[in-house]
Amino acid sequence: MSETARAQRLSRLAHEELVTVAGEGAAGGTWHAIGEIARHREMLMLLIRRDLKSRYKDSVLGFAWSLVKPIFQLLIYFVIIGHVLGAAANTPNYGVYVFAGLIIYGFFSEIITGSTGSIVGNSGLIKKIYLPREVFPLASVGSAVFNFSMQFVILLAATVLTRAFPISPGLVYLLPSVLLILVYGTAFGLLLAAANVYLRDIQYLVEVVMMLLLWASPIVYPFTMASTQIAKVFGAHSWVQQIYTDNPITLAVLGFRKAMWTSGQALGPAMYPDHLLLRTGVAFVVGVILLVLFQRVFARLQGNFAQEI
Repeated sequence: MSETARAQRLSRLAHEELVTVAGEGAAGGTWHAIGEIARHREMLMLLIRRDLKSRYKDSVLGFAWSLVKPIFQLLIYFVIIGHVLGAAANTPNYGVYVFAGLIIYGFFSEIITGSTGSIVGNSGLIKKIYLPREVFPLASVGSAVFNFSMQFVILLAATVLTRAFPISPGLVYLLPSVLLILVYGTAFGLLLAAANVYLRDIQYLVEVVMMLLLWASPIVYPFTMASTQIAKVFGAHSWVQQIYTDNPITLAVLGFRKAMWTSGQALGPAMYPDHLLLRTGVAFVVGVILLVLFQRVFARLQGNFAQEI
């Protein structure tokens, strides 16, 4: 490059306006990130399709494998816990009861585990091309939405076979419960995806926590049973009781079950906490706030992703 050309290039660079990548306010930075994701939406869809195809590549059953795990979980819980241990004795249509809890929790678990390893797993793309880094955790979210949709179809088929198709006022809880899982899964998925770049133990810790949360949520046992035991040990209005009742996973499981498990209506409102829809709405607002905050944390940490991975 000649001296004249070099001087002209330096002159042009000197007049270029500096663009702040992650130094904007929370709201402005989040809107900017949403705009960037929207401009790269085709790439996001490609990443979702790639994730789904690579997961079942060269397998005979293909996407049907996404149904195998929850169905086997259903059989295990239905036979061992439901009938051998007698949990199904006082729970009508126990199969739908358990499966509804399993798939809504599985939706959250898949978002979290997939998002946590998404940045490290796409290190090759991150080092070679520019993309808003959020698309990688969001691709895991999209993949989880697809698998949840397939499992939801199986749940609907089960309600038809048991003659308990969910046509009731309880359907009002369906969308809020799914959105609650979606917003919290995306929020914590962004945070954990960024943290995992700097501390790889995060992805293994997440697997353990997800296993613990499965049993800490009212999936295979009634909410009233856990609530009663907590009240005996800590008191009826203790902080432990409040955390257990108002945590988003419990609210989503209970709301989703109330929408899909119509057989439980005969047991009365005692199966659920008071003001379930209001509690879900408040938790959703808190989840949106966390989503904005965690996205800004992600934006702050993404500057060194390429160097760290």
